[in-house]
Amino acid sequence: MQTKMKNFGQKGLYAMNQKLEELLQLALQTSEEVRERTEDLNVGFDTVSRTWELIVKYHGSLDSLKLLEIQVEYLIAGYAVLTVPEQLVERVAELEEIEYVEKPKRFFYGVEKPAENSCIPQVTLRDPYLTGSGVLMAVLDSGIDAGRAEFRNTDGSTRIRFLWDQTLIPDPEQPGPEAGDEDAVPRRPPSGFLMGVEFDSIQINKALSADTPGALFELLPSVDTSGHGTAVAGIAAGRSAAYQGAAPDAALLIVKLGLPDANSFPRTTEIMRGVTYAIQKGIQLEMPVVINLSFGNTYGAHDGSSLLERFLDNAAEIGRTVICVGSGNEGSSGGHLSGNLLEETPGRAGTSFGGRAGSGSPGAASDGSAGNASAAIPSRMGDAVARPALIELAVAEYERSLNVQLWKNYCDEYRIYLRSPGGQEAQLPKMINGGKYVLRLEQTEILVYFGEPAPYAVPEEIYFEMLPLERNYINNGVWTIRLEPERVVTGRYYFYLPSSAVRSSGTVFYRSTPEVTLTIPSTAAKVISVGAYDSTYEAYADFSGRGYADANRTIGVVAAGLAKPDLAAPGVGILAPDIYGGYTPFTGTSFATPIVSGSAALLMEWGIVRGNDPFLYGEKVKAYLRAGAKALRGEHVYPNDRVGWGGLCVSSSLPV
Repeated sequence: MQTKMKNFGQKGLYAMNQKLEELLQLALQTSEEVRERTEDLNVGFDTVSRTWELIVKYHGSLDSLKLLEIQVEYLIAGYAVLTVPEQLVERVAELEEIEYVEKPKRFFYGVEKPAENSCIPQVTLRDPYLTGSGVLMAVLDSGIDAGRAEFRNTDGSTRIRFLWDQTLIPDPEQPGPEAGDEDAVPRRPPSGFLMGVEFDSIQINKALSADTPGALFELLPSVDTSGHGTAVAGIAAGRSAAYQGAAPDAALLIVKLGLPDANSFPRTTEIMRGVTYAIQKGIQLEMPVVINLSFGNTYGAHDGSSLLERFLDNAAEIGRTVICVGSGNEGSSGGHLSGNLLEETPGRAGTSFGGRAGSGSPGAASDGSAGNASAAIPSRMGDAVARPALIELAVAEYERSLNVQLWKNYCDEYRIYLRSPGGQEAQLPKMINGGKYVLRLEQTEILVYFGEPAPYAVPEEIYFEMLPLERNYINNGVWTIRLEPERVVTGRYYFYLPSSAVRSSGTVFYRSTPEVTLTIPSTAAKVISVGAYDSTYEAYADFSGRGYADANRTIGVVAAGLAKPDLAAPGVGILAPDIYGGYTPFTGTSFATPIVSGSAALLMEWGIVRGNDPFLYGEKVKAYLRAGAKALRGEHVYPNDRVGWGGLCVSSSLPV
């Protein structure tokens, strides 16, 4: 069947701008009505103010942008967050000071006590009796139940030094204590930021001493509605008569990340603000700081090249800082598939779609006419045989939208064919300089964006956004994508679906690939990337995001000799404080990560606070934790893509 395509490439409304990330360019080329029906394209756009929130890498000064009524929030290491009227985005990108621009992405939050299987009691219950004292534990998450005993001192005062709730509306005009009213609580963001409200320990203590819950909420209107952040903070640094986290005497810094929509997932920009805030507070308080990030997403090349990944690499080198990030829970979710056209592909890989010539079968031209029927015949590239690959994607019922990312090497050239569950087929046209195409198969509209390498990244992305037409849901069933080699050097390809948190459990790749399923930003090189294992069996937990530890990956940080994750910690049935006054077992890398964060705080207390090693921060903490990691069942070679250098063991990580 002939399919109609629309070209919105270089000759469309927007020319390719090498400073704008490809997902942002696709969003700018897509109407707001269509963007709102997708999971990702409208993230960062404010429908009331008609502005985009953008992340930029820059040099020099951006103060001149304020003359255009553009809000500028300076972060660290040459990054900033801009709030830009929609009509000025292209103009901003043309400024010489702007090096690169990205739109925000959404992130998703990924029975025993946390310390018992990580060799922590050996250093906390006996010499050297470490507790994390003198270290600042920054938890960027969904907030905290500040009234719980785990986050108070024995006299009832708070252990939270600062709490920044990014979701609250500031009131800069409201007077504070400096106006003469000692009970006044100013509603202001932290210095240098424009969103949310900051509370210090004095304000929190006033709230905790309130006579009624209503008065407490009036003084401290920050609530953890999901309980995720309370659990993470408790595992990392909780302390009470009934419970003890990994670093029970660490000071707490809490950032309740902003909520961009009803799903309550933070955005890239809010995370970057929070990291900047935590590092600045560590420097201000003259304390080493551990930053815990228990979330991630699947959008990107997974190679450390996005602005967030590079930002975290820069942030990890400022002050005395350690950043711990969970590897995510996508290991067994079926949302990733990778392969190699230069490898022998068993079964159906060398077969055609089965369609007749002229209906979009392999060899059909882009206009639907009959093409070269020999296109499916394997060809020889050097000493290897390049064969077609057939990727099968099961789409469950009731999916309102779905996006698919294909990442490949720019030097490889493929013909790409797409087939719907009902048998309608189309060959995607080639794009030399990138651009957007729109096609229709059955009752589904597919936006296709052909990307190019960016100034900071070598992979090429081809992005598919599937939207329903004349119905509420896209066509369910088996969709197929066929890759036919034309010019192949590496042959590697990598497909990703959205996070399992926003798609049906039945929407998966057949023959999915668990490798390289760690979520971004655990892919940043200089963070400590944390996987999960089941301590009951002392074995890898299959949901834990897997990385890479070999030379097979042809795009990404492997070229620099790195491997991910760095290590694993218990992540199944971790007992933690909940928001109902009790304790609940939690499972996921979200809850393995704070065990490692608390462990990092113990090492930094021993080294920096106690004077045994004033340089025990950053990559040095990572090296010590790797060196002390213990062997786990079923793992025979280290490092590997499942548990990195092994299971966390703090007592073996101290150089004593």
